[in-house]
Amino acid sequence: MNMFAKIKEHEQVVFCNDESTGLKAIIAIHSTRLGPALGGCRMLPYASEEEALEDVLRLSKGMTYKCAAADVDFGGGKAVIIGDPRKDKTPELFRAFGQFVESLNGRFYTGTDMGTSPEDFVHALRETNCIVGVDEVYGGSGDSSIPTAQGVIYGLQATNKALTGSDDLAGKSYSIQGLGKVGLKVAERLLEEGADLYVTDINQQAIDQLLTKAKMIGAGVKVLNKEEIYHANADIFIPCAMGGIINDETIDQFNVKAIVGSANNQLLELRHGQKLQEKGILYAPDYIVNSGGLIQVADELYTPNKERVLQKTKAIYNSLLNIYEYADAKGITTIEAANQFCENRIEARSRRNSFFSHMKRPKWAVRT
Repeated sequence: MNMFAKIKEHEQVVFCNDESTGLKAIIAIHSTRLGPALGGCRMLPYASEEEALEDVLRLSKGMTYKCAAADVDFGGGKAVIIGDPRKDKTPELFRAFGQFVESLNGRFYTGTDMGTSPEDFVHALRETNCIVGVDEVYGGSGDSSIPTAQGVIYGLQATNKALTGSDDLAGKSYSIQGLGKVGLKVAERLLEEGADLYVTDINQQAIDQLLTKAKMIGAGVKVLNKEEIYHANADIFIPCAMGGIINDETIDQFNVKAIVGSANNQLLELRHGQKLQEKGILYAPDYIVNSGGLIQVADELYTPNKERVLQKTKAIYNSLLNIYEYADAKGITTIEAANQFCENRIEARSRRNSFFSHMKRPKWAVRT
């Protein structure tokens, strides 16, 4: 492997090794042009170091765009820990990880992601202040699924506006893949608004909870298996589970008018955005729609404020409408429009970063 060719788009990649705790981690800082890098930490039993590196490089670049789209003064970064989260976690491992994060001297802030939990980072917090997303009792901002779910609702409203001229959620049908923390909140809100739902999830408890709510308010929910969800006759498909679910196999099955969801990296490849457009399906770029959680953890670094977070999350509505209008005007896909929007913002904002007076507080005077 030509390592420098592999990481040429990134500012810094740090390999973290601590034999006494078994820690093997990679921290990737894609860009600090807009501020310190911000991104979660995954823990997965990667098949190889190369697979782990590929994942962290891809995710950290995505965070740069996500931060730019969310209009927070942070850059993109990500971390991965190689290990089985069911059996390899220890307090000492996360304290060792926290020491490596601290060694970056405020260039990288991290928190929970797939395979990790806020409780894990309570241990890391003992070694560094560069941790976000812990529970409120530890000075964090708490459950980030609340603003993430609200962001999905704003994304659905904006998409309905683009499709029909009205952002009303009622009287339409939605197919939801995944009833986790975000998906279940979105589903419950849609039921309250008078929508009909098709849902799928491997967690029967989540399905039962939704069915109980639907029965209480007289709403319609149909439970499908994991394959049926792709060809449900709904108005909008809402992916809230795994990434890569928009691909050559699934695109031909979709009967929806739009796709709007919280799952990360929904397009398996960039070209699948073009295939959706050719089929007449409006795609809401995932990193625009699911940015509510990022907005919360970024805001947390200036002291937690739930009302301020929800106010900032409202920007998702207008951002998405602007992306749709720009894509239509330029004759490009919505994901291309979103990427161009972010690249233009990064270029414009990074020029302002040296315009500090010694009398003013720098915008990145965050907790360190």
